[in-house]
Amino acid sequence: MSTLEPGQGTGTGTLVEPTPKLSHGDGDHERFAHYVQKDKIMASALDGTPVVALCGKVWVPGRDPKKYPVCPLCKEIYDSMGPGGDKGGKDKK
Repeated sequence: MSTLEPGQGTGTGTLVEPTPKLSHGDGDHERFAHYVQKDKIMASALDGTPVVALCGKVWVPGRDPKKYPVCPLCKEIYDSMGPGGDKGGKDKK
């Protein structure tokens, strides 16, 4: 993705490379805590099987969910659910 700048009357150009945006963080800035059924989290903790969040994300939980903001889509789905329905409840993970 470089652009060619015309030189001044020489007929040649200078190759200009865009400056990449570097992140010096820990890489977790795009992570969210997701809502998952408690029994699924327990099973995942015991045997390492992936879980499916309300938003559809599939992964094996391994980080402290309290360190991350709640996934906006999971929150929207959870808030639209009526009381009851899931006896296991929902949990952030």
